Amino acid sequence: MAASESYPDDLRYHAEHDWARVDGDEAVLGITWFAQDALGELVHYEPPNEGDTIARDSAYGEVESVKAVSDVIAPLSGEVLEVNAKVVEEPETVNDDPYGEGWLVRIRLADAAEVDSLLNVDAYKQVVAEA
Repeated sequence: MAASESYPDDLRYHAEHDWARVDGDEAVLGITWFAQDALGELVHYEPPNEGDTIARDSAYGEVESVKAVSDVIAPLSGEVLEVNAKVVEEPETVNDDPYGEGWLVRIRLADAAEVDSLLNVDAYKQVVAEA
């Protein structure tokens, strides 16, 4: 069953419908409820490799749904510390729980100042309203 629409206020958001949960010099990244809803049921997740470096505003993986294949855009730059193996095996986890079990990668931040460029929940809700 798909998750209900929500945008947790403890996260930071990227205009490309990605989120970051920042904790010190690390962050967990995923796609927002809006993104998974627009895509429909996810059937494949092509992650980066652990140890890869990802760059803010660049694609770091792909999600495939019954409707389309879409790039996953990095909200922050850093080194991939962990890939969520559950989502690789069961991509629909993102549809069920985009902010919990459906996270995509954990990174070590390359530049903590990039966090300041992300949107807070109210600014992101405005992006969604205009989409």
